[in-house]
Amino acid sequence: MGDYVPLYRRRRSGATDYRARKKAIMYKGTLLAVRVSGKNVAAQFLKPTVTGDLVLSSAHSHALRKVGWKGSLKSLPACYLLGLWAGKKAKQQGIEEAILYNGPAPFVKGSRISAFVKGVIDSGVKVPFSAEAFPSEERLKGENISKYAAGLASEDKALYDKRFSALIRLGFKPEDYAQNYNHTKDAIMGASN
Repeated sequence: MGDYVPLYRRRRSGATDYRARKKAIMYKGTLLAVRVSGKNVAAQFLKPTVTGDLVLSSAHSHALRKVGWKGSLKSLPACYLLGLWAGKKAKQQGIEEAILYNGPAPFVKGSRISAFVKGVIDSGVKVPFSAEAFPSEERLKGENISKYAAGLASEDKALYDKRFSALIRLGFKPEDYAQNYNHTKDAIMGASN
């Protein structure tokens, strides 16, 4: 009849990379999965097993509100701060190292995922990752957003109000991104849980 091999449904839809999944299960270490959605970021430290993954520790971007973050929950600075929070939480659970496992999700240099991983590494959890892939310090702190917002506010107030409407509705001025970043980072480093 032929050598036709049907692909699994999750492989056809791009949901699972079975080769990467097999390597992850054989690794027997801790995996770090990061998911960025349209509004939030979520991450889990996982222990892979044949029957399913066990969640050892998890973090969601809504936790940043508890420590004073007022900016977007999916921005690059928020991803770094959440990585710092998640790494600190994982260290308390006894997790010392992990490898990034994002399945078939594409990786982009300087992306929100690399900002998250930088936060995890800065918290003390070892994750093999190239330092060249990390965003610049200016982007991590949100200084570029602050500069852009300040310029836009003086040039085109209508566009400024439209672009930053969600933040303005929450009572946050986007020009204060860098200051809020520093305040939130200090709160995370001082927080015990």
